[in-house]
Amino acid sequence: MTAPHPAIVDIHQDEVLTGEAVALDVQPIGFFLRALGVLIDMLLGVLVLLLFLWAAGWLSSVGAIDDAVVPIITIVMIVVVMVVIPTVVETTTRGRSLGKLAVGGRIVRTDGGAAGFRHAFIRALVGVFELWFTLGAVAALVGAFTPRSQRLGDLLAGTYSERTRTPRLPDTSYGVPPALADWARIADVARLPERLARRLAQFAQSARSMEPSARARVAASLAREAAAHVSPVPAADPETFLIAVVAVRRERELRALRLETARADALAAPVSGPPRGFPAR
Repeated sequence: MTAPHPAIVDIHQDEVLTGEAVALDVQPIGFFLRALGVLIDMLLGVLVLLLFLWAAGWLSSVGAIDDAVVPIITIVMIVVVMVVIPTVVETTTRGRSLGKLAVGGRIVRTDGGAAGFRHAFIRALVGVFELWFTLGAVAALVGAFTPRSQRLGDLLAGTYSERTRTPRLPDTSYGVPPALADWARIADVARLPERLARRLAQFAQSARSMEPSARARVAASLAREAAAHVSPVPAADPETFLIAVVAVRRERELRALRLETARADALAAPVSGPPRGFPAR
């Protein structure tokens, strides 16, 4: 007796597979928003550095510190602004600096988990070269050619910037037609191509206002395209079939969105108790 073959799950590049085998559609921040967030963080860093330098100059002018100590303090300030502050901020806020808050992003691991101190330190250390020394040129070049707009520090740390502002699902008044309720419970409706999914949603919302002959023609055309992504195909008229497919996909995407929201809330929650694997003292 041969063992059954495990099911093959097709995970898209912007999806994270949870423990319940649900693929969450996790969208990374786009290149320009990512660049804007980095620019905001760098401008804040420059502002903090200028304040430090002004304070050091004032203390030197009043004789509070020796002039020979000023270069040492300056180097220490540069290290603090470029490495220490970014590391501490990303570690304590779980990947959300002020720049990332402004653009609606969060630094997470490539598997969707929360980034920690090691990831933040690697990103900050590499950022000294790719952000500060090259004025962001290396980060922009690398980010432009990576699918998730990852900079060099992200590639080395195994992180990327995840979009946290998910769009609100549109309210709809349709559901699975009663005639296909039993079919919906066993139906295997694969992820539809984005263009086809958008056309199906538009048809479901505007079908009642369409001219009957055009409505039937469009329904038949869309049903032929959608049937390739559905198994089994129910014995129903094209319009009823399309309404059922849209309702099933919407219900599953809503469930995935709730799981994604719960995961984002868990990432933002403070860590309490000893790490897993270590006994409490």
